[in-house]
Amino acid sequence: MVRVRFAPSPTGFLHVGGVRTALFNWYYARRNNGAFILRIEDTDIERSKKEYEDIIIKDMNWCGLNYDEGPDKPGQFGPYRQSERNEIYKEYINLLIKEKKAYYAVYSKENEEEVISKSYDFPSEYSSLGYSVTVKFEVPKNRKITFDDMVKGNIEFDTQVFDDFVIMRSNGAPMYNFTVVIDDMLMKVTHVFRGEDHISNTPKQIMLYEAFNAQPPRFAHIPLILGEDKTPLSKRHGGTSVEFFKEEGYLPQALMNYLGVLGWTAEEQIFNIQDKVEQFSMEMVSSKSVVFDYKKLMWINGEHMRSMDIDSLYSHFEDWLKTCKINLPFDKEYIKSVLDISRVKVSTLKQLYDFSYGFFTDSLEYCQEFSELKTKEWFAPVIRQAIEELENAVYTVDGISQALNLVAEKKFTNKKNTFQAVRGALMGRLITPGLYESITVLGKEKVLQRLSNVI
Repeated sequence: MVRVRFAPSPTGFLHVGGVRTALFNWYYARRNNGAFILRIEDTDIERSKKEYEDIIIKDMNWCGLNYDEGPDKPGQFGPYRQSERNEIYKEYINLLIKEKKAYYAVYSKENEEEVISKSYDFPSEYSSLGYSVTVKFEVPKNRKITFDDMVKGNIEFDTQVFDDFVIMRSNGAPMYNFTVVIDDMLMKVTHVFRGEDHISNTPKQIMLYEAFNAQPPRFAHIPLILGEDKTPLSKRHGGTSVEFFKEEGYLPQALMNYLGVLGWTAEEQIFNIQDKVEQFSMEMVSSKSVVFDYKKLMWINGEHMRSMDIDSLYSHFEDWLKTCKINLPFDKEYIKSVLDISRVKVSTLKQLYDFSYGFFTDSLEYCQEFSELKTKEWFAPVIRQAIEELENAVYTVDGISQALNLVAEKKFTNKKNTFQAVRGALMGRLITPGLYESITVLGKEKVLQRLSNVI
């Protein structure tokens, strides 16, 4: 049975690079009817925080990357937090020492890099005198470590380039390369898909598998996501965390859609990840690094916003309002009507809120362009005529169209000026959703009041 895992460290917010790695793991598990595991690698006691773990779990669910086993979904291979597995690690460290595949190393007090004693028995005499003691794995000499990477192809390392490496710190904390092998081995992980920055760790991990007479998993090292300057994507390029994109008003399906086409050959540009499970294969993942394109992500997000049914859009908009702690005390159907006519010209939920704000406030801030229109001699006659026509209009798109065309026919000014004067009076700005639709949604009472306010 295929078993894959995503193993983030709770030392910060979930990075989109990590999410893409999680997505490829999720795809592979679902494609092969396997298990997808979420494991929290929190051995860095000083930097790991429970609040970040909670955010990781929340963001995984928001992204739609449902996992089968994890901290909040116990399975037979738990626990799923490394901090809860220390006794397991000690057992396997002791086993390596017993089999003389690892040893205790004592360090000079003057030079922390200098090992002054090696032994298979704990050096209690040195420890009692305050010397630093670690456990180091003894690297086999004159060996070739090779593995067939599912993305990069055949990769070979010579053990001559490796020194013996620490697997347990002097404070008793196990090291990453050791814990990840023990966890993957005991959790029966069959495939490890991760960023290419882990390639250098792989030979050390394979040596540890061999020391335990265990079969290593298949490895696939995914190229990193880069910024425009071709360096690894970081905050200096823009927002990089799921939390950032969530607060900016991106839809989860759009973010996952974009990450799904980033470095993977997909036939379409717009899709839901659930629809691509049967098409996914690691052979289609590019071996070259990819540049994160914020503009393309925004375009994909806009496409999803415009194509989804209005109830789904409202649900996402409501979630975004809660995330940003914004309260809109309006009727649900009114909000849905506003969203429906406003989404055509925007690409994120944040833009949608900003663009439609005039529907949710009676304290309009008039733009400079509209303020200039108010100084024209034809402005007041246009607005008075608009009040007269809209007082008796039928509040449908066709009815409003007829009313405003009657105003334009009076020729106080040209038709464009007529419509822009009414638009600005109603919304405070000259770029808005369709004017007829806006008037229909606002309703007669608000329309007449706002027109009266500007003369």
